[in-house]
Amino acid sequence: MALRGPKVWLWRWRRNPLRRRADRVEAWVVLGVWLLTVLVGVLAGTAVSRSVEDGLARERDEWRPLVARLAERAPGTASEDAPESRAEHVWATARWTSADGSEHSGQLRVPAGSAAGAPVTVWTDAEGRQVTRPVTEPQARVRASLIGGVAGLCAAVVPVVAGRALRGRLERRRIDQWDAEWARFGPMWGRTAG
Repeated sequence: MALRGPKVWLWRWRRNPLRRRADRVEAWVVLGVWLLTVLVGVLAGTAVSRSVEDGLARERDEWRPLVARLAERAPGTASEDAPESRAEHVWATARWTSADGSEHSGQLRVPAGSAAGAPVTVWTDAEGRQVTRPVTEPQARVRASLIGGVAGLCAAVVPVVAGRALRGRLERRRIDQWDAEWARFGPMWGRTAG
């Protein structure tokens, strides 16, 4: 690893008689890597975000609520004194008929102690299979933005890693060149003109 002095911004772009060809190449590599990193990150993040948002919009359009009936009495006892809370809900089997007339059944969260035959809402896809409630538009935007941001960051890592590897190779090559020059000119330092 090369010894490094204090960091000077944009030193590879400044005019300097000691600047070598390798320094100019490294400057262009660094610039190219940063531009490619931003471009890849933005494009990947935007594409994934749009894809997620489109998928969630399609779910909102296709998934529909149906009325299902409990196949059996829900376990537990209903509490009339306390207001309904999530803790007072239990899993129970319900049956429903999809739009095409096929019969389906599944487990739903219902208030404890609900009677057999009580109506409950179930969300289904186009084939009548049970699905979760679709997310709202604001929730979809937030979810798509988060997933797109993570995808963009992950995609941006690729050019950064490739750039670091390329810069490491350039630095090893530069050190090898310095070693060769030192081997050629180093012994001359001991000579004096006379």
